[in-house]
Amino acid sequence: MSRPHILLTRRWPAAVEAHLAERYDVTVNADDHPMSAAEMAEAMRTHDAVCPTVTDIFDASVIGTDGVRARIVGNYGVGYNHVDVEACRRAGITVTNTPDVLTDATADLALTLLLMVARRAGEGERMVRADAWPGWAPTQMIGRELNGKTLGLIGFGRIAQATAARAHHGFGMRIAYSAPRRQPAAIETAVLARYEPSVDALIEQSDFLSLHCPGGPATHHLINAERIARMKPGAILINTARGTVVDERALAAALAEGRIAGAGLDVYETEPKVEPALLGLENVVLLPHLGSATAETRVAMGMRVARNLDAFFAGETPPDRIA
Repeated sequence: MSRPHILLTRRWPAAVEAHLAERYDVTVNADDHPMSAAEMAEAMRTHDAVCPTVTDIFDASVIGTDGVRARIVGNYGVGYNHVDVEACRRAGITVTNTPDVLTDATADLALTLLLMVARRAGEGERMVRADAWPGWAPTQMIGRELNGKTLGLIGFGRIAQATAARAHHGFGMRIAYSAPRRQPAAIETAVLARYEPSVDALIEQSDFLSLHCPGGPATHHLINAERIARMKPGAILINTARGTVVDERALAAALAEGRIAGAGLDVYETEPKVEPALLGLENVVLLPHLGSATAETRVAMGMRVARNLDAFFAGETPPDRIA
């Protein structure tokens, strides 16, 4: 009996590729290039499963309907706004993702960005590397403490809750959040979180604003010029969610004019391109989408995809099915 033929759109950790190769006929992207829409569409016609990543635009033209062989799209990541789920449903294609396993790594990175911006770590490192450090001085590169400050979170799912726990218990921050649905009292109590129904009111109250909402049309440029103007003059914005949530030009203008104190970004609207106006600013920390980039997490993500594939090809419902 032939084994299902699956394609990985990018290279995955070696341990995961070896694990999958024991069970399936695996096509790997040998040179790890970003696959074109045409290449992915062809894979849908020649493979039983296609496994995209967050940077693959898996829209209706890729999914197709004519001659499609693939019956499952095993997404390598928890977010799936890059996959046209409705087009998959219409074509009878199952879609899965990888929840839970990247929560801690992404929350850690949100705090990394928050600390780097608050303590001006990016500026300091650039000064030292440029051999421009004149030595210690009482007023040099003064940053901000976290204790007692309000961390506002837009979205309050697993990653936001983990970020809140680190900020509250580790750094003594006050927690407030806004989300479409209020969380149960037990979750709020764990970090003494206060629910704010209004995103605008949350923004106005926050010393640090961290984004944890999904991408897609509903949140496109949620943080725009108008909302940035509502932020406190000394506020700091952190984005580890999706690049499309922030109007990067409006953010760059506010940072350049000093209307807010700083920003830390791990995601961008047109990755891997970054808004040019951000690149020369000292008060922004720019990371190359490292949210889930720990060895443990990336392997766990791949194994989660494998578990979904195993269930699907065994005739069972995949545990992380979203369509």
